[in-house]
Amino acid sequence: MRRFVLFGLFALASFALRAADNATTDVNPDEIIRKFAAKEAEFAQARGNYTYRQTVKIQELDPAGNPGGKYELVEDIIFSPEGQRTEKVVFAPVSTLRNLILTPEDEQDLRNVQPFVLTTNEIPEYDIQYLGRQKVDEIGCYVFAVKPKKMVQGKRYFEGQIWVDDRDLQIVKTYGKGVGLLKKGSDNQFPKFETYREQIDGKYWFPTYTRADDTLHFQTGPQRIRMIVKYENYKRFAGRSTIQFGEVVDEGNKPKQDDPKKK
Repeated sequence: MRRFVLFGLFALASFALRAADNATTDVNPDEIIRKFAAKEAEFAQARGNYTYRQTVKIQELDPAGNPGGKYELVEDIIFSPEGQRTEKVVFAPVSTLRNLILTPEDEQDLRNVQPFVLTTNEIPEYDIQYLGRQKVDEIGCYVFAVKPKKMVQGKRYFEGQIWVDDRDLQIVKTYGKGVGLLKKGSDNQFPKFETYREQIDGKYWFPTYTRADDTLHFQTGPQRIRMIVKYENYKRFAGRSTIQFGEVVDEGNKPKQDDPKKK
């Protein structure tokens, strides 16, 4: 984000790993990475077949924490009659943000970075380091630090930490920020965020909640922002099928009927 820019946030979260876990010898980080990346690839493909509602709320805060300008957007991620995935705006009041402006990078982070998925094909793009074990809401997890090895102009990446369920081997939580190459002189700033997933269909863990409360340090001064993103009403899309009743009629042999106009 630039001053008059936006998108990303969250206050620093405390993160302490037990030294004993780091020294655990029965954990093969490379094998865990290989397995959870394969599961993430399955999930990414499955999520592409789901409809859901995404609600975004961004609030400017003054130094005392009082709310100022606000941005809000509600969209349904749906499929067209032709089966094409599309976005339908449900609610979009006029933005009252005064000090922040959403940029294309912010929107990329909203779409792809905050609901971060790390698949087999994306593993070579990242440096991944095993940190140890930690519980998230009583769920045993492997914790990894993730950052891009090399960044390509125009592409956004995730940098931070991920928590991987030690049973299902899927990401259940991410904490970090969106990063990428910016144009020289750009004052884009991106907040830290935290995303949680829930098991929706008994098989895959879907992003359901992203939150951020961070201060962005622009050249013109600091600006605190708060953001909440909700992903709700996941439903698996079923393509339309053509149903025929009775026997197929050959139009060439179909009996002719009198024209009612000639009666």
